[in-house]
Amino acid sequence: MTTEVNGVCGQAHFVGKRNDLVQAKRSVRTVDGRELIIIYHPDTFYALDLHCYHAGSKLELGDIEEIDKKLCIICPKHKYKITLAEGEGLYRAADPRQEKRIYKWYSKGIKQRVHKVTEDGGDVFVTLSDTTCYIESDYYYTEKGRKDRELVDDNKGIDTSEDDEDC
Repeated sequence: MTTEVNGVCGQAHFVGKRNDLVQAKRSVRTVDGRELIIIYHPDTFYALDLHCYHAGSKLELGDIEEIDKKLCIICPKHKYKITLAEGEGLYRAADPRQEKRIYKWYSKGIKQRVHKVTEDGGDVFVTLSDTTCYIESDYYYTEKGRKDRELVDDNKGIDTSEDDEDC
């Protein structure tokens, strides 16, 4: 069923009561077979794919930090930085050709799929992203990716090569 909640069109899925999600700060939900992390931080809800784009680790225990004026979740396994609002991967580097190295934050582009969160009368809804291009966290929702997620939990390592093209 397609609905409109606060001006957002698409399939809005109920994920919980506002008060419960605010109190929990982080909640894991499955929406149409996709595992999501719902984060409340500060005064804003965010929804991202649960599994980190890099190697499939669950993001639910990751620290949240402000990096380069953007709120990010830090993957607890490999410390990858992902912006909450856009799903952008961030990294810090310096130009090795410079005598005095000055480290700056750079973008890897959108790596983690984010989803729209809306509220209506104390209920919280998630509308899954309708971006049609491949985003790296999508891998963990393919048949091979689901199998590889099991290996992540067993610490056996995975092959994340994929033939799909990025946007």
